[in-house]
Amino acid sequence: MTQALAAAGPLVLVGCGKMGGALLQGWLERGLPRDRVHVVEPADDAGRVAAVPGVPFLKSPAGLPAGLKPALVLLAVKPQNMDQVAPLYAAYKPARPVFLSIAAGKRLAQIEGYYGADAAIVRVMPNTPAAVARGMSVLVANRNVPPAGRGLAESLLAAVGETAWIEDEGLMDAVTAVSGSGPAYVFLLIETLAKAGEAAGLPAALSMQLAKATVAGAGELARLAAEPPAQLRVNVTSPGGTTQAALQVLMAADGLQPLMTAAIAAATRRGKELGG
Repeated sequence: MTQALAAAGPLVLVGCGKMGGALLQGWLERGLPRDRVHVVEPADDAGRVAAVPGVPFLKSPAGLPAGLKPALVLLAVKPQNMDQVAPLYAAYKPARPVFLSIAAGKRLAQIEGYYGADAAIVRVMPNTPAAVARGMSVLVANRNVPPAGRGLAESLLAAVGETAWIEDEGLMDAVTAVSGSGPAYVFLLIETLAKAGEAAGLPAALSMQLAKATVAGAGELARLAAEPPAQLRVNVTSPGGTTQAALQVLMAADGLQPLMTAAIAAATRRGKELGG
């Protein structure tokens, strides 16, 4: 457990769906005491969280302990629910917690609207590989977040993967397009690779097994290798061989790069639209 986590005061986790649940599991595995986390999740499918021994689990904030002074309130709710849910925690503002939001598209200024312009607010874009502790989370803070608050927010997200900070919130739409939505692109790659294998004559089950293992293994190699992905690609490409024949298609003027660039641009535009 990091020093920031070890020294943290009480935490309130609002929403314990897939992302909130992954974060909770990561904190507990890192050694955060169970009695330091208060979970508020009104959904009926959250029984699995209620079964975690020692974790206070509530259906509404009304059940939180009287006099609670949380160090951080994490809003792990859908963007469309923020207007109803976020104001319920404004009562904790005198305790000066960090309000940490994972609601996609909700700008810092919009979250300040719930808690005031002097509230300490961090916005983060995590992604779904957090469920297997391989997430990527990018954070941006408003001017009111002290160094200790930034450290706590980063430690909580580092429990489920890698973290990075940006100072320009305007970059968050591109971050969302690349890493927030990115797992979907990789899953599509697996689908298309498996279907291409079938078209080449492989049995469907074997082709899918090959596609999954290849993408997972290549991703882990890219993560751990000192060489950049471009060099790893060169390393596996023999002149005049099968890989080069495939790459001539994928790296053509109308190949994968312009298609991916257009996809990221479309996702970035949509993020700006959703953020108003």
